Amino acid sequence: QIQLTESGGGVVRPGGSLRLSCSGSGGDFTLFAMGWYRQATGKQRELVAGISRRGDTIYQPPVEGRFTISRDNAKSTLYLQMDNLQSDDTAVYYCNAANTGTTTSIIMGTYWGQGTQVTVST
Repeated sequence: QIQLTESGGGVVRPGGSLRLSCSGSGGDFTLFAMGWYRQATGKQRELVAGISRRGDTIYQPPVEGRFTISRDNAKSTLYLQMDNLQSDDTAVYYCNAANTGTTTSIIMGTYWGQGTQVTVST
């Protein structure tokens, strides 16, 4: 079990940057594969990027090359560095954790944060 708390959202102009953070508590952060998901108004929640327990990463094509997912196990914190933000990136961003038995898996888990709003607008 783990509790997740996101922070770092806000309003930014196109081409700008934000860094999201997700702090884990109440469990051993190193046992969880982690991911960032987003949900825009009227759309389904979708995977943005994921990271395994050992640090392998995956990205969805729309964000590859612009977003970077990372984790600091000593701080029990997940990050998403978002650069060159575009209007299509506007959404609520959610942190997700999956308790996996292997260090290489990247899957969606059952633990979610409350979400943080990212708005890209002129």
